[in-house]
Amino acid sequence: MPLPFLTADRAFEAADDVALPFDDRERWRRPYRPGPWRVAVAALALLLASYVLFAAVIIALTGSLSEGGVVFGVSVLVIVAALRLLRMGVWVSTRGLRHVGFLRTRTTPWDRVTAVRTVQQPVRWLGLPRTVQGQALTLVRQDRAAQGGAALLTTHGADFLGRAEAFDRAADSIEAWAAENRRG
Repeated sequence: MPLPFLTADRAFEAADDVALPFDDRERWRRPYRPGPWRVAVAALALLLASYVLFAAVIIALTGSLSEGGVVFGVSVLVIVAALRLLRMGVWVSTRGLRHVGFLRTRTTPWDRVTAVRTVQQPVRWLGLPRTVQGQALTLVRQDRAAQGGAALLTTHGADFLGRAEAFDRAADSIEAWAAENRRG
């Protein structure tokens, strides 16, 4: 079963000379692959969910169905959290830029985007409170231009920790999407 949210389209890797190598630009897509940290945490969560599901079956067969149902519900929550973790990131289409977080998704139409640029600034390490010096891809919106930009991607996030070249490719392709769609 293909999981389209796990892999970015390989057209970005194959076509270095074309900024936007897609025929169907209306479809939301993430122009980079999820990083190994994000995939590893999701895999461990799914492994934990399999054990919890097995425990739910054992509890339901030996104990009460209500207790088994509660444990089954916990395993479903772990599975949903793992899938949401894999879906997190920046998605682009001709309609705008979508920043998918764990609990919230924000979509900004291209006509409200002032700039998408890479800046050097303190960034959070793997989303934790600790900050380190790194690069961030920021989005500056027209209605919030005085506040600076919101960080979309960072070099020390779950997708790009230890993968500076992947961050540069992702930032370049998102900046290309922004330049192309703000023009047109």
